[in-house]
Amino acid sequence: MITITTPPKLSFENYLNYDDGTDNRYELEDGELVLMNPPTFDHALIIRFLTNALEAEINRVNLPWITLHSIRVRTSINRSRIPDISVINREQITRRDISAIVESAIIAVEIVSPESKIRDYRYKRSEYSVVGIPEYWIVDPSEQKITILQLVEGLYEEQTYQGNQRIISLTFPELNLTPEQIFNL
Repeated sequence: MITITTPPKLSFENYLNYDDGTDNRYELEDGELVLMNPPTFDHALIIRFLTNALEAEINRVNLPWITLHSIRVRTSINRSRIPDISVINREQITRRDISAIVESAIIAVEIVSPESKIRDYRYKRSEYSVVGIPEYWIVDPSEQKITILQLVEGLYEEQTYQGNQRIISLTFPELNLTPEQIFNL
């Protein structure tokens, strides 16, 4: 008889302190670790471009916000996601010496990879709406499109942009950005 053991589920507190001795990043889904693949150069360049664009707009409008990479957003009791970019209020950073995790964000940006497509389009969409993230961007390089989801009465309404269409953000209404600029780096 073969015995199959499953690893014990992690509490959220154990997840915050989890270290397997590698540089691997994990999201938490109902107590189970989900390995996040390292970014491709395309992925990293898109993150850099969008971070610069969002930071420039934050500074132009003089908002007390900041863009951060790879911080965790707690989406339920035993769930945590790691958006590629999070826009948060600087006041959410109360201590710098603890694990970088927030309960919500102003904007969450996910850059879709083949292995994250369902997770980014379906699961994160519902989780981010539950924690009240007002704007969720899904950047899909393979489809060459940007989907902006705006939280309206607890549900996301979406608009998809391609080519040289100007992306409309309620958070940054004067942002002048197109998918073409993002994907043709």
